[in-house]
Amino acid sequence: MSRTNRRRRHVLGVAALALTAASASVTVAATAQAHVPASPPAAAQQGAHARVLAAYDLPGDRVYPEGIAADPVSGDLYVGSYATGAVYKATPGHRTAEMFLPAGTDGRHTANGLKADRAGHLWVTDSTAGVAVYDLRSRALVARFDVTGSAKSFVNDLAITPDGTAYLTDSYRSVLYRVTPRQLAAAAAHGGRAELTTAYDLTDALGPRPADAVSLNGIAADRSGRYLLTVDMTAGTLYRVDLRSGAVRRVALHGGDVLHGDGLELRGNTLWVVHNVTNTISRWHVSDDGASARLERKVTDEALQIPTTMVRSHGRTLVVRSQFDKGGPMGPGTPQIPFTVATVNGI
Repeated sequence: MSRTNRRRRHVLGVAALALTAASASVTVAATAQAHVPASPPAAAQQGAHARVLAAYDLPGDRVYPEGIAADPVSGDLYVGSYATGAVYKATPGHRTAEMFLPAGTDGRHTANGLKADRAGHLWVTDSTAGVAVYDLRSRALVARFDVTGSAKSFVNDLAITPDGTAYLTDSYRSVLYRVTPRQLAAAAAHGGRAELTTAYDLTDALGPRPADAVSLNGIAADRSGRYLLTVDMTAGTLYRVDLRSGAVRRVALHGGDVLHGDGLELRGNTLWVVHNVTNTISRWHVSDDGASARLERKVTDEALQIPTTMVRSHGRTLVVRSQFDKGGPMGPGTPQIPFTVATVNGI
């Protein structure tokens, strides 16, 4: 496939994700009324007072950032450009991020989900191809894992479990891919190239849906390594995947839904959900077993500028402001320059 066709494919893919989510909102809202209270608890309403402030500037006028990761050792932040595939590094104490991996590095022309692990790796998903793993110190490519098969695919986001295993969502195939530390080491030792393998197929759990429907997006790992949480962005539902038994169950949500859910961040029993096209962030209390979640707080603010992902780092909530609707994959217009990562206080 030519670079032009690949570029067209990934831009149309994000547009399809956003448009599908928007068109599903009416249906989901009607369905949700059967199990969601008419109004959220008072604690959720108080989130309207949260403040959105610029924390880091991203140089460039076509960045359209999507993913963010925090190095658990140094605290440095890494932000990916969906429009170019570049990755930026933001260092605490410095307002402007620097280029870490230039656009087109290793043939990548988009960067969405990002994660940094404790072994010193940066994982960067390319929705059109798979995931690339880099050494944070040398910036060298360690290995690439590619999607196989002819079925439509959109590798979206990823989470790292305590044992160093990466799990990735595919928004079209409704599956979770898995890359273990052993697989990473083997790929690095044998040419640096391998295939993504499916760990869990959630098609049956998600239920009947239209052909080419967008489903799984954000994903988060429980700190003890027992389970994963992943969001179906168009249905507004959350799923728990048991990493021991492989069982998949729908999480019981109390006080709201996760419609348009994009990035997830799970710390202990607290789950943050980024709702992209509604400019919303919600905070949930998750039960000890991960089977249910209660909405605690919610903030909706146009200053979030179509948020896509977030990370909690050193007590701060840092959110990517994609501006996808300002000349990006979601619509025409002119973005506000510079593109930024914001800190959100009060959520």
